[in-house]
This record gives sequence, structure tokens and C-alpha cells, in this order.
Amino acid sequence: MSLLFLLQILFFFCLISAPSTTDAWGKEGHFMVCKIAEKYFSEKTKEAVQDLLPEIANGDLASVCSWPDEVRFRYRWSSPLHYINTPGLCNYLYSRDCHNPTGQQGMCVVGAINNYTNQLYSYGDSKNTYNLTESLMFLSHFVGDVHQPLHVGFEADEGGNTIIVHWYRRKTNLHHVWDVSMIETAMKDFYDNDLNTMIDAIKLNITDDWSDELNKWENCQNKRAICANDYASESIKLSCSYAYKDVEQDSTLQDDYFYSRYPVVEKQIAKAGVRLAIILNHIFDAGLLNSSSLGTRTQDLDAVLKMDSFSGFLFSLFYSLFLL
Repeated sequence: MSLLFLLQILFFFCLISAPSTTDAWGKEGHFMVCKIAEKYFSEKTKEAVQDLLPEIANGDLASVCSWPDEVRFRYRWSSPLHYINTPGLCNYLYSRDCHNPTGQQGMCVVGAINNYTNQLYSYGDSKNTYNLTESLMFLSHFVGDVHQPLHVGFEADEGGNTIIVHWYRRKTNLHHVWDVSMIETAMKDFYDNDLNTMIDAIKLNITDDWSDELNKWENCQNKRAICANDYASESIKLSCSYAYKDVEQDSTLQDDYFYSRYPVVEKQIAKAGVRLAIILNHIFDAGLLNSSSLGTRTQDLDAVLKMDSFSGFLFSLFYSLFLL
């Protein structure tokens, strides 16, 4: 048996056994976020997204929304961009929490959303030097990530990754329960394992049960603020109120946990889809800046993501230098 073959086997087992700390929502969750977003794209946004998508996507943004997870071994610098760790506190501060393990500021999921939003604003500019196809896929994924509560979790337990639990009879960790297990259980119990049926149900909730909340989903607290900061603040509060609550090492999580937490999962996926559409409509369709980005076009979009151009420039410059 050749050394090369042995190395290939070793590499394969490393891949399948490596702990996943970045797969917010799993493939199904990210697919749902992007499918929901597509429903609210303006015509100009649809055209721009189609123009930027890689050929392999066949015109479907949702099909590549998990791409940043698939390249995390090749783009190792991107791993910290999937999450935020707080020092055991139920609040988020950009200046305190948005950094990578070596302390580089801006290297977290909020910084990534700001950076790739800023890059996509250069769409149509002949002087653009960014890979906007990657920018689109990164942004779409990271908007999903920041809405998974435990992607804004505690540093001590790595967002629930080191909290070992049983999901019914299966041994896993708390982070995986929120990434994958609750979605899989809901698909099996409520939607006959049909992802499209699940997506349709969430879309119906957006236009029906949650319609009165859409204005809050769209607006930042401060019209000059970066909206992603608000998304992260929401998630850490949900982590404390729902994800971590009443969970200890070796807890067994069953129906009580599932039925009280799954509605949070479903609503966060819906929020992520709606907000991704708002951000992309803002970027690609300037005509929507003073009207709604969603269905009836009746709500104000002034609060949609506002970039701090200087910090966006510095972060983009960092990436450009890093990738040289």
C-alpha cells in the first residue's frame, strides 16, 4: 500500500471526524434561508444575483448558500467569520467580542457581513477588484449564521460545542442540536421529511402569523447603525433565554426542549431570509431605498444596512492583503 494512498485515507478520516463549529443551521437551514430570501428579491436584485452566481448554481442562490462551510478547510482564515464568542455574558459588544482568537478586530460574523456587503456595493464598477461571486455566497451564508443563536454564544463552551447532550437517544452537543437536530426532527415529525413543504410553511407564517412583526425585522434600532450588530444582539439573548437555559453537561433533551425551542429556530430562519433579501435589495436596487424591500412595497427601507465606509474599507483591505 503506497504512502500516498495512506495519506489520502488519513485525510478522509480527518475530514469526517473533525468537530464542526461553523455549520450554522446545517445545509438544510442555509438552503431555507436563501430560498426565503429569493421570494423577496426585486427584479434588479434577481438579475444581479443571477449574474454573480457560479455556473454550478444553475441560477439558484440557495444551492450555494452552504459553500462557505464547504471551503472552510481551504480558506482557514474564514473560520472565525462564522461566529461570535462573548465572555459568558448575555449581551454583545462589537468592540469587545468581534475578533478572532489572535485578537484581530472585525474577524467575526458581524465584521464579515459588513465586509462582504461593502464589497458587493462595488457591483457594476469597472474598477472593482473583488471576487463578487464569493462575496455574494459569503454574505448569504453569514446572514444565516448570525441568526443561529449559538453562533453568538459563550467563549467558554465554544457556542455550545463542548456541552455534550443527548438529543432523545442520540449523543451530540448543544450546538449541533441547534444547527441540525431540531430541523431534522421537525422535518420528520411535521413535514414528512419534505424540505420544500417546510419552506412553504415558514413562508406562510411570514405573511400570516408574523406579518405584524415584519417592520421590526426590517428596522435597525438606530437608523445610522450597522444592522448586523442588532442581529447578533438578538441572538445572544436567545442563546441565554432558550438555547442554554436548563441545559447542563450530559442533559437529555427531548419533547419539552424541542417543542419550546423549535418555534425560535423557525422564526430565526425566517428573519434571516427576510433580512438577507433586504440587504441584497438595498445593494442592487437603489430604487428601493425609500420604499419597502418586501412584497407590498409599503414599508420604509431607510434602516436597511448602513456601512461605515472607513471600517469597511479597512476590513476589505485586510482581506485583499491576506489573500495575496
